[in-house]
Amino acid sequence: MYPAAITSIETIIVDLPTIRPHKLAMHTMQNQTIVIVRVRCADGIEGLGESTTIGGLAYGNESPESIKANIDAHFAPLLIGQDSANYNAAMHRLERSIKGNTFAKSGIETALLDAQGKRLGLAVSELLGGRLRDTLPVAWTLASGDTGKDIEEAEHMLALRRHRLFKLKIGAGEVDQDLAHVIAIKKALGERASVRVDVNQAWDEAVALRACRVLSDNGIDLIEQPISRNNRAGMARLNAISPAPIMADESIESVEDAFNLAREGAASVFALKIAKNGGPRAVLRTASIAESAGIALYGGTMLEGGIGTLASAHAFITLNKLAWGTELFGPLLLTEDVLSEPLVYRDFELCVPKSPGLGVGLDEDRLAFFRRDKTSTSIQQA
Repeated sequence: MYPAAITSIETIIVDLPTIRPHKLAMHTMQNQTIVIVRVRCADGIEGLGESTTIGGLAYGNESPESIKANIDAHFAPLLIGQDSANYNAAMHRLERSIKGNTFAKSGIETALLDAQGKRLGLAVSELLGGRLRDTLPVAWTLASGDTGKDIEEAEHMLALRRHRLFKLKIGAGEVDQDLAHVIAIKKALGERASVRVDVNQAWDEAVALRACRVLSDNGIDLIEQPISRNNRAGMARLNAISPAPIMADESIESVEDAFNLAREGAASVFALKIAKNGGPRAVLRTASIAESAGIALYGGTMLEGGIGTLASAHAFITLNKLAWGTELFGPLLLTEDVLSEPLVYRDFELCVPKSPGLGVGLDEDRLAFFRRDKTSTSIQQA
């Protein structure tokens, strides 16, 4: 047996409350559900990972329940007894036998990287090539749908020096009302903040042609996924005429998608998400494709908790350029988390730990309380 052989893989569904409802075009979140992955190894090292999606099956084809079921039934038998220190071979073994399931794969790869970092005394960023910075700028999503509330929330974030990049979720409402909502917020914030929009595929191409021009004319910096991910030709047409850059998000569900989008000129910016690419190492392959094609980068999120957020952050700080910043605010949307120490946000940026692995640990009491199959009915307060 390998000295660092994988001895067990545990998956835990955790339901965490959010500070407010979070409105997207396809779903309104009332809480967030994450899957914690614990990989235990023969040398006593434990690696932590996280697989998180949005709104059950409203966003993609994996749900928390399917992630857990598939890891338990299909991933674990392939990995038990394998060398956790050779995470490249372990992930290759999964790729040969399991199609898709990138959210689940991302949680596994994150846990393997965390374990190896702890084993070697290195931060995950060093396993991924080495950090080029210690902090990342973080955008905040304004998603109440109420113009006054969103302006008030943005002003509060500026005053706290928490965020000066703001993204607005639109597309669920009538187009002209959405445009008026966005324009009013940009007018209120002026040059103090960057304002972007995320349409979550809600428009058809004809609507998007007009709306992109209106948004551009009113100072909106970036337009994310305005039309269906399946209409790559339409994305290319929009990208060619829109004064504001078009960003691909839902269109990128694999590294291969990124290649095809770059080849077709379907976006000027790529949103990088470890969950949709299959892990931190996979998302860096997408980043390499974008950089080679002259496409700018944005560090995206699936609104992960602390573990998934830091997994993304460790990958993103190895990149030469993140021209559009990141959206790694997931933990700030939660009123509770299951970490022993919270992530540090300061001066508009997220601080990325230098300690071994991801740099986080679990609070076992809070985990026991918030896990769906509850093993505790109370939390010990610090």
